[in-house]
Amino acid sequence: MRFNWNFDYVKGSKIAYAFSIILTIAGIISILALGLNYAVDFRAGSNVDITVSKAITTEQINPIVKDLGVDEGDVQITTGADRVNVRFSNELDENQESKFKQEFTKLDPTASYEVNTVDPEMAKELERNAIYAVLIASIGIMIYVAIRFEWRFAVAAVVSLFHDAFVVISVFSIFRLEVDLTFITAVLTIVGFSINDTIVIFDRIRENMRFAKKNTKADLREVVNRSLAQTMTRSLNTTFTVFVASLCLFIFGGESIRMFSLAMVIGTLFGAYSSIYIAAPLWLALKGKQTEKPKAAAKASN
Repeated sequence: MRFNWNFDYVKGSKIAYAFSIILTIAGIISILALGLNYAVDFRAGSNVDITVSKAITTEQINPIVKDLGVDEGDVQITTGADRVNVRFSNELDENQESKFKQEFTKLDPTASYEVNTVDPEMAKELERNAIYAVLIASIGIMIYVAIRFEWRFAVAAVVSLFHDAFVVISVFSIFRLEVDLTFITAVLTIVGFSINDTIVIFDRIRENMRFAKKNTKADLREVVNRSLAQTMTRSLNTTFTVFVASLCLFIFGGESIRMFSLAMVIGTLFGAYSSIYIAAPLWLALKGKQTEKPKAAAKASN
């Protein structure tokens, strides 16, 4: 038995727009006030990732950090059952790195270390390249959609994509979640997933437009609602599959892909939401103005 997805989705878009605007404003305020919690990939410093055989407390690590001559306020220590992460805002030189390992080995002789150091220039370059990657991908998608469909579809698609990417960035800023290179990979993956879902809906709208009345905005609204109903099962199935896979990666995956998995969980949900309640209704708003122009011109001539 197939579920009947015939609802007035366009009507619900007003609530969706209000929710998205509030979330966007909160994200802008958070980013301006707090910025992003960059990992060592995007800011200068050293990151020491340690695999341990027993639990090590922060109190045990603090004296080691103090002996390095590093300001404790510039060090973030995260401990777990089998991993310890120590992030220094400044770069460790060879002597400091060697001394840290030597002292930590006294706490756990079997510990293994992975040290990543990024200088200020490299951090700025990585941040700049990450922004370029997202922008270039969005521009390429806009050109593709404009060629395959029309400019109104392209505008609606890109607004939806920026919405998805910015929502994920906002959530990470508000909750002070760590932003690293895997996060950028997740954002680009989310953009690809979202545009795929949006293209399917737009393709169905275009097909239905061939045989539908297009005299009024109400006619276009009916086309959008019918197209969304026809693609809803496919959209939900795809979203559910990606969401479950991402959630399992977040729960059972390693620490190195945890932020990637979390970004995918958030982005997958908002990607499906924006395709239905942002992209399609926005196209309707833009297309509806085209149907209103002849009426306005007719009234003016009379």
